[in-house]
Amino acid sequence: MAAEFAAIQALLTNAEDPSGMRKIALSLALTLALAPAAALAASLGVPLDQSTLITLSAPAHNIVLGNPAIADVSVSDERHLVITGKGAGITNLIVTDAGGRTIFERQIVVGAGTGDRVLLINGSSLVRYACTPTCEPMSDAQGAPAVGAQPAAPASTYGSPTPAPAAIRSPQP
Repeated sequence: MAAEFAAIQALLTNAEDPSGMRKIALSLALTLALAPAAALAASLGVPLDQSTLITLSAPAHNIVLGNPAIADVSVSDERHLVITGKGAGITNLIVTDAGGRTIFERQIVVGAGTGDRVLLINGSSLVRYACTPTCEPMSDAQGAPAVGAQPAAPASTYGSPTPAPAAIRSPQP
């Protein structure tokens, strides 16, 4: 590491290089020096109520999950983990090998998927719709009908209006 800093210092103090090459070389050196830290600090997005498969670079020995209310980790085999989003939020996951070296460390961000779910709020009644590619009322995790669910309106595809439930349709003049 000291040799890298000496090379960077030489680039900064070389007055004989009037071109912009010194700045480019400095930028490249700093980027390469910081790349491993940036890779370790990257976050992993996991959709709520869905799973993501992680492949490890070495066999896992210890697995530490920050908040099990947000995500769950299952070991598929010594080099594969399955992360399931349980609740919206942010937690972290650290995996070490038999020697105690960190082989995986990520911030886990659990949230709803983009654009495939709709929540209709009508007073105290909530109806969840899954729209892929047609909109249908969703059930909760236990298989019960969606909270406040009413009989399903005819399904429609993206781009065509989905009829609102009868309880909130505008009165006809």
